[in-house]
Amino acid sequence: MSEADPAAERSPRGGDVVRRHGLAVRLWHWCNALAVFVMLMSGLMIFNAHPHLYWGRYGANFDHSWLDIGPGRLRVGPLTLPTFGLVGVVVNGRGYAFSPLITIPSHYDLAGARQWHLAFSWLLVVPGLLFWAWGLARGHFRHDLALSIAEVRPAHIWQDIKDHARLRFPAGAAARRYSVLQKLAYLGVLVVLLPGAVLTGLCLSPTINAAWPWLLELFGGRQSARSIHFLCAMGLAAFILVHLVMVVLAGPINEMRSIITGRYRLPSEREG
Repeated sequence: MSEADPAAERSPRGGDVVRRHGLAVRLWHWCNALAVFVMLMSGLMIFNAHPHLYWGRYGANFDHSWLDIGPGRLRVGPLTLPTFGLVGVVVNGRGYAFSPLITIPSHYDLAGARQWHLAFSWLLVVPGLLFWAWGLARGHFRHDLALSIAEVRPAHIWQDIKDHARLRFPAGAAARRYSVLQKLAYLGVLVVLLPGAVLTGLCLSPTINAAWPWLLELFGGRQSARSIHFLCAMGLAAFILVHLVMVVLAGPINEMRSIITGRYRLPSEREG
């Protein structure tokens, strides 16, 4: 046997290359990314067909909506907000809640958008269920995402918020573990936003309504389910935006390598 490498026996430190993401995590990440992007873009086209949201069982053009997006306007409850051209746009004389530049299809096509949405829902749900089964069986959620009592203390969370605001990211061996904000964000996606989007999406299917009427009742009616579905989708969009910004700020080459190959170079204390 060859002589043992002393570096292999010591604890990882800044500059070392370590294994950060397993194969199952990496595969699910990219399947989920593709599915969520396509479903968000096709969902925006579906929303363009009726850019109003309601609470309760019923909602139509002459009912009072809690959210309304029209040309140059965004109304949330009693508040009317400026859109700054981000929503409520007019293209070729036609008003859209969301620009065709960010929708699938890129022209008004409700039937086509529904087909895209349904097709990629399988890519979201099936790998998601497999990932949940793997995570529970292998202890991924328990080891990597479980929150300790010390982590959920307000002082600890506030310190992590300040560190992120100052771009002071963990370094050395600490970079191998998720911070409390990362854990809360990932748990929010895995436990709230993705399940919420899937279950409320099922509520919008007449077939599911007939087979499982209790599911529709659980969310307070079809229009409530549609509103919750939209809020979950916007929550996912916000998570993706923040996630991409943090990847860029933390070092895009190192971060992308870790989610593609699984190998991650621990930042040194000076870099952190």
